Amino acid sequence: MSSSWARIGVATLGLIGLTGCAEVETVKAPIDIPSRIYTANESSNDVSVIDATSYAPVGNIDSKNQSTHDIAVSRDGRRVYATNLASGRLSVMDAGTMETIASIYTGQRCHVVALTNDNKQAWVANIGDNNISIVDTETFRIVGTIPTGKGPTGLTFSHDGKYAYVSTQGDKTVDIIDTATHQIVKSLQVGANPHFLVVGPKGYIWGTNTGGTDIYVIDPATQEIAGTLEVGAKPQQIAFGFKGMQGPNVFVTVGGTNKVAMVPADPKNLKVLEEFAVGEGPNGIWANPEGTRIFVGHDKGNEVRIIDTGTGQNLGTVAVGRKPIRVVVSR
Repeated sequence: MSSSWARIGVATLGLIGLTGCAEVETVKAPIDIPSRIYTANESSNDVSVIDATSYAPVGNIDSKNQSTHDIAVSRDGRRVYATNLASGRLSVMDAGTMETIASIYTGQRCHVVALTNDNKQAWVANIGDNNISIVDTETFRIVGTIPTGKGPTGLTFSHDGKYAYVSTQGDKTVDIIDTATHQIVKSLQVGANPHFLVVGPKGYIWGTNTGGTDIYVIDPATQEIAGTLEVGAKPQQIAFGFKGMQGPNVFVTVGGTNKVAMVPADPKNLKVLEEFAVGEGPNGIWANPEGTRIFVGHDKGNEVRIIDTGTGQNLGTVAVGRKPIRVVVSR
């Protein structure tokens, strides 16, 4: 047992209604964790776990909360952090024991979570409070709060960790935050209901306007919009991969067409190269480390489809919990 867990001790999972207070269970000795696929399942209030090599189901982790929406996995693969919209709490899960070991109230309708580059903090966007809560990943305590625009929904960090990018659905902007000072240094107008954000090749920040039909790219050098592209109604989330030797490419789940659009990961050459038909309600998406497979969660089919990025072929389908919103692959 690590010293941090020893300091926290043992507590029950009864509700604690104070901001920044964590509910903690006993943590067993760490074990080696293989690469896994995780899905956040909003209607079953859990996280499904799939072996990333065999694609065999491993099990489900109860979030101990309501409306599990987003997840982030630590770099060593030992911790899974899950937001819960209805509860306003961040669940901390042990990937080895597959148990929720802490539950931290962060704010109303906590939507997404992102880990800082050093994994020492989890930043949580709270839609209802218009702010970011900063959680220490050792103590499970809130150590800071940053005001944002209205309705923060997306969150990612620059490659160097100096900036955080937060999309706000109410203001239709991306707020750029200095991670050292916690001050907003710039806000960019982007489009209708900006939702998902992710950092990609060469440090460009990619985002989706789920209330519209387009995606956009932010240049980290200028902190300006470098390009936009129409991909279809309700673009949801983004992953990066290759098509044979071609790439890197951007793969976008498009909820309005039930397809995945493939786009060059080059803001100077934005165009739809190809579209893959997938199941109903594609939402979460992630690629394997080689970029040869994408894993697409379908929030209406309660499944993850495994797609060959070279051929667009569906290699298999794995049943998961109800309404999978987010897909993440560890290591």
